[in-house]
Amino acid sequence: MDRKAIFITGGGSGIGRAVAIWFAARGWFIGIADISDSGMAETKSLLPPGSCSTHKLDVRDREAWDESLAAFAKASGGRIDVLFNNAGIGTGGMLHELDKDEIDTLIAINVTGVVYGAQAAYPHLKAAAPGSSLVNTASAAGLYGSGGLSLYSATKFAVRGFTEALDIEWRDDGIHVCSLMPSFIDTGILAGPANKKSNVSKRESVVRAGLEFTPVEVAAETVWNAVNGGTKVHNLVGKTAKSMAFAAKWMPGKLRERSRNLMKARAALE
Repeated sequence: MDRKAIFITGGGSGIGRAVAIWFAARGWFIGIADISDSGMAETKSLLPPGSCSTHKLDVRDREAWDESLAAFAKASGGRIDVLFNNAGIGTGGMLHELDKDEIDTLIAINVTGVVYGAQAAYPHLKAAAPGSSLVNTASAAGLYGSGGLSLYSATKFAVRGFTEALDIEWRDDGIHVCSLMPSFIDTGILAGPANKKSNVSKRESVVRAGLEFTPVEVAAETVWNAVNGGTKVHNLVGKTAKSMAFAAKWMPGKLRERSRNLMKARAALE
């Protein structure tokens, strides 16, 4: 099998599903990884026959990573050109509102899962180099700390720093390392409340704050461009992400004040 292959975590929904559809339409073989059997089945139904394999994976399980990637490499004909390290959760809210389980789960999935994935994929990506890529999903919340999203921001800052470090570590191996930094993408991650103590959906908070949603297809196209000749370490998606990046560099005081106002607006919804 000569076609290129991409392994996508969180492939059962949202950005992961959109990336699977985008790459499959362009002839790639897709590895759909998720904890949701129904989500993977739905994504698979949207792809051309014979263009994918599915792999149930909890990204917090290091051994499961090795097993899933080995199974995907076998299904793809022995190659993995790209790991899209995308699985994550969007727990938010004030730090004092979060219980221990919410804290531990957020860090384990958003940080440890990304680290495990990169480590497990390294030998496969090195074998496919030059031209192979690791893409980690970070967030606009990793550009500047956001009030009411302190822990979520911290996890995305971790992904951002991890990406920058691996870009340096793996460059001589011919592996391109980069991040996807979206603002608000209208996917299932926004459907529920920010945390157990909230009764307002994250999507409603975004709408009432007057912030824009970026179509999920824009994120998919950005990933495509990143692994097909892209040179950026961080790839911004959406107007909010781009304006935050500018403000973080040139107007951090105004960005802090805006974050305070948004935090108060969210609190008023509760």
